[in-house]
Amino acid sequence: MTEARQNLSQQVKGRRGRAVDKAWAHRMLLLRAGDTLTEKAAHRLSEVFAADDPTGTLQAVWQVKEQLRFLLRTGSLEDAATAKQELEDLVKAAARPETSRLYRTVCRWWKEIEVLIVTGATTGKVEANNTAIKQIKRTARGYRNPSNYKSIILLRSAARTAA
Repeated sequence: MTEARQNLSQQVKGRRGRAVDKAWAHRMLLLRAGDTLTEKAAHRLSEVFAADDPTGTLQAVWQVKEQLRFLLRTGSLEDAATAKQELEDLVKAAARPETSRLYRTVCRWWKEIEVLIVTGATTGKVEANNTAIKQIKRTARGYRNPSNYKSIILLRSAARTAA
């Protein structure tokens, strides 16, 4: 979404986005989930599309993002296959390199996405733990004494577990 917004600004205005540009001023709104938008936020979003999206490109990319969110929330493989077909149609309609790249990624990861849909299991907790481990080790770098290095890692991990 961000890359498409930046590219559109370059193509239409020949410069980076500025605070006076609605698409730039409301860039976080473009990233929010469409189904959680308030009426006021949805109105602002439509103003962004009307003001800074003369070609409809930004709106097409936003629809692709929303369709992907819908696909990942489906409850059955049949619904997911239908949502994937709709996603493909939206990607073709958008005709943007960003959306094509996103669709190729979805196709490459389709088996894993099917597992997510069927089981609801993700690797989120494992990834969060790996990130925390890396951060703990990062804080201990610079210690020359191996026992101090080990102590700081143990202290940080103990503090993290206690919290």
